Amino acid sequence: MLRIGLTGGMGAGKSTVARILAECGGVIVDSDLIAREVVAPGTEGLAALVRAFGPGILAADGSLDRPALAAVAFADGAARATLNSITHPLVGKRTAELISAAPADAIVVQDIPLLVENGLAPLMNLVVIVDVDAETRIRRLAEFRGVSESDARARISAQATDEQRRAVADVLLDNSGPAGAIDTAVHRLWEERLIPFERNLRTGTPAAARELRLAPHDPEWAAQAQRLIARLWVACGAAASRIDHIGSTAVPGLPAKDVLDLQITVADLAAADGLRDALGAAGFPTKVHVAHDNPKPTEGDPDGTDLTRWAKRLHGNADPGRPANVHIRVEGSPGQRFALAFRDWLRGDAAAREEYLAVKREAEAKAAGLTGEGASEAYYAVKEPWFDAVYPRVLD
Repeated sequence: MLRIGLTGGMGAGKSTVARILAECGGVIVDSDLIAREVVAPGTEGLAALVRAFGPGILAADGSLDRPALAAVAFADGAARATLNSITHPLVGKRTAELISAAPADAIVVQDIPLLVENGLAPLMNLVVIVDVDAETRIRRLAEFRGVSESDARARISAQATDEQRRAVADVLLDNSGPAGAIDTAVHRLWEERLIPFERNLRTGTPAAARELRLAPHDPEWAAQAQRLIARLWVACGAAASRIDHIGSTAVPGLPAKDVLDLQITVADLAAADGLRDALGAAGFPTKVHVAHDNPKPTEGDPDGTDLTRWAKRLHGNADPGRPANVHIRVEGSPGQRFALAFRDWLRGDAAAREEYLAVKREAEAKAAGLTGEGASEAYYAVKEPWFDAVYPRVLD
């Protein structure tokens, strides 16, 4: 199932977005509600807290007195660690139960206030940040929740910064407008991105390729690549020795197709094949029709006909909002070495960038007006001979 991480600073309107997503059909898993549920009267969680911190943390009716708990549990690092050791496993267990109970085709929205602070972004298929500047949030907290300005500033300063949230955001929802202004954006997100993303994930289908058209270099490509790489590391674990952003989108200033290329380096093809299911579950299904790169003459294969030297596995991002190719290549193989060397050659040589851009422009022109396989064949019929020609230059 598709897992969406939803968060935002205090007063940003995260609950409003969660409500709209629930109305659309999303399964909401609210971390705050779970945190209260696991320490409700009669639970093992509350009993464990009383054993650790004493009966003074209870209200007269036997429920948890949260201010009293905070006074003792946040007194020092050891007490806080004790609190976390009791509550975090309980919250994690209950969260897992709720997610497991959701239908297989569900879009699960995990409402997590401290998603950024706790480093949970790579565990999600997509992270949605409700974005409002701090001063507006402070004003809203005072106006609508009766929180004093000094208290609001103190609470906000203890959370992640706006910059830290934006760094992990796949989707940034601006909620700085009047009430109701964000509704259209949330509905569009649901219809145009989340529904097709879930369908692609469930059916093991990479998102459809975008038009073979060059776009101006986007400075956000590097940050988008790093977010995907963080998810790939979670899926790959020790099976990967490195994961890199490669291709034209990894070269500052170079126009490119708006498709990220990433490379996972593994020890052998068995390791690559072993990652198939984990990558699929993480949102990167395999492209089964691709099993190797275009061969080039190498030492021991002067004719460039040995496909085994250029074997690889290819996956694609299921997210229609961020197309990406994930190449899995063996450490030290010609394709693995060339991908890294070519990127670095372009980064360091302005003349090489201009030469490559001219080739890309020609390929774009050849593919113009064509669709599907015809467009791809026309595009790569221009590029592949040039790759063959510059291969020795790149690896010199």
